[in-house]
Amino acid sequence: MAVKIKTKHGLIDIDNDVIATVVGGAATDSYGVVGMASKNQIRDNVNVILNRNNYAKGVVVRQEDNGVAVDVNIIVSYGTKISEVSRTVQSKVKYNLETMLGINANAVNITVQGVQVLSE
Repeated sequence: MAVKIKTKHGLIDIDNDVIATVVGGAATDSYGVVGMASKNQIRDNVNVILNRNNYAKGVVVRQEDNGVAVDVNIIVSYGTKISEVSRTVQSKVKYNLETMLGINANAVNITVQGVQVLSE
């Protein structure tokens, strides 16, 4: 399914994979986020951190009347404040969707799938 935006010049279709890539990029660019996790960890392998090509496995996009709602599954770094990292991801995802794609994010739901200790 795709988000449809009607303009005076015609119709713009933005595929959910594009939205997932923008959301995943914003999430992984946030401090404290190690990577994206799959929404179906048992099926897709429990301990795998998704790379840029697989962000769609960690993001669920739902169409709503005046925008979208997204569910983001992340893995955070050990020692960071999970609530702050989640708030940062929420605001960054919302900002990127509005500025890059022109899509209103009604809800950005964060699920922390794991905590990973980073080796130094």
